[in-house]
Amino acid sequence: MKVRDIYEVLNSISPFELQEKWDNSGLLVGNLDDSFENLYFSMDLDLELVKTLKANSLVITHHPLIFSGLKRVNYDTYSTKILKELIKKDITLISMHTNIDKTHLNRFVVEEILEFKIENQNEFIANCIINMSFEDLLKHLNKKLNLKNIKFVKTKNNIKTLAICTGSAMSLIDEVKADCFITGDIKYHDAMEAKARGLSLIDIRHYESENYFNILLEKLLEEYLKKNKLKAIITASQNPFEFFIEGENIE
Repeated sequence: MKVRDIYEVLNSISPFELQEKWDNSGLLVGNLDDSFENLYFSMDLDLELVKTLKANSLVITHHPLIFSGLKRVNYDTYSTKILKELIKKDITLISMHTNIDKTHLNRFVVEEILEFKIENQNEFIANCIINMSFEDLLKHLNKKLNLKNIKFVKTKNNIKTLAICTGSAMSLIDEVKADCFITGDIKYHDAMEAKARGLSLIDIRHYESENYFNILLEKLLEEYLKKNKLKAIITASQNPFEFFIEGENIE
C-alpha cells in the first residue's frame, strides 16, 4: 500500500492545515509514493521502541519527531538518533499533533476517558459543568488516568465549572473561564499566576493525558483498516519520567 493512500484518509479525518503555525505535523520522514508493509501507531518514538519496529513500515505518531529545522544530523540528539534508525530501516513517519488535538483528541479524553460532558469547546479547551468537591475531582482523575500522584493548586473547595486541555496548555490561561483548569506540564510560576487569579489547577501530566492517541486513531481508522485488510500495531513509547514512592523498589 502507498503512504499517500492513508495520508489522504488522515487528512480527511483531521486536516493537517489546522495545525498551529509552530507545529510540524504531516509527513516527516519518507515519501508519499513510498509503499509500506507494516503499520504502527504510537504517541511518541523513543530509541528502544524504534529498534523493535520492522523495516519497510509506516509509523503514525502524535508528537512530531522534528519541530524546527535541523542544521546538522550528527546522531547525538534525541531526534537525529531516531532519524538514523528510521532511515536505515526504510520507515516512514507521519505525525498528527495540534490538528488532531483540535478535532478529536481533547474531546475523546474528556468524554470517553474522563466521562465528563462537554458544554462547549474552542479549538483546544473543553468546558464542562461538574458540581464536584475538589477532593472528589482529584479522586476521579486519579482513578480514570491511573495517576500515581497529582500536583494541584486549590483555591476553591467545590468545583462547578471545569476547563480541560490535554498535553501542555498553561499558555492558554487567559482563555480559561472556569473554577478549575486541568492540563499538564504546569510550572511553578503558572501555579503562582493561577492562585493570584483564584483559579484552581490540576496537573494531569503530558504523557498520561495524551496517551490515548493510539486508541483514538484505531477507532477513527477502524473501517478503513478493515476495508483494506490492514492491521495496525499499537505501540507504547516509554514515559521518560518515573516517580519515587517510599517502600517501592527502584530497578
